[in-house]
Parts: sequence; structure tokens; C-alpha cells
Amino acid sequence: MGVRAGSVGASRVLSLDTLVRVERGRTASGAGASRPLTVPEGMRAPLGCDAVAMPARLGPLLMPRLPRVGCVYADSTHWWWLVPSDSDVALDWPAPAHYATGALVPASPGFPGLIHTPDSTLPYTPPIPLYLALCRLTGTPPAWTRQISA
Repeated sequence: MGVRAGSVGASRVLSLDTLVRVERGRTASGAGASRPLTVPEGMRAPLGCDAVAMPARLGPLLMPRLPRVGCVYADSTHWWWLVPSDSDVALDWPAPAHYATGALVPASPGFPGLIHTPDSTLPYTPPIPLYLALCRLTGTPPAWTRQISA
């Protein structure tokens, strides 16, 4: 599926992926006073970074359920887990989780501090195990198991 864009005489097809990325960039840049979580010194994020926020009460319950835990940030109300960019594609993260494109944290009096770093140089928590563990804790069936109505 594509959309044609460009000036008269020049035709360029934009894929759905391109349109999604443009919208995400537009949304992230209009986020106001939000600030991104930063990757710690000495780590690299070749896939870009997004974040999944959840209430702080769920954080300690999730840690032992995950095969690998990347960088985790926390403030008094939320834990923020770094995941590769676009980890929300085809996933409907269950409430009360919040998916933050670009790892942008809304402005608040206390910015989240780093509470966990992995042993490797990659800051990511694998998104599928995080998603499944969060679904399990919240009693939400994963998106691909839900019936689709016509």
C-alpha cells in the first residue's frame, strides 16, 4: 500500500511505514516540555529508543518475569523501560502502560532516574517478553489472541 507524493512530474510512493514514521516524528516533536530518557554512557542504541511506562507498583513484579532487563528508569509513580523504536507496531500495550515514542517523558517535578542497567552495551528490554509479562500481570489477553469482529 502506498500514497503518491511529490511535485508535478515527480512521483514518489510513500509506504505505510514511512507515513507512520512521519506521524510519530510529528507527534514527538509537538510534545511540549517532554524530555527524552538518555542512554547511559558507554551504551549504544542502534535501533533507536522508545519507552514503556507503567505504574511503579508493577515494576518489581515484572523484573523476575523477564529473561533480560535493559535500562529501567523510575520516579515516584512510574517505571520506564527502554525498548527498541517501533516496539508498539502491531501491539496494543495494555492499560495502565503508556508507550512513549522517542522515550519522551512528560514534564514533571522529578525526572526519572536510572535504577537498572544491563550487563551488555545494549539498553533494551526485549519488547515481546515485556509485553507478555505486562499482559499477564494486568489480566489482559495479548492482542493476537483477541477475536476480530467484522
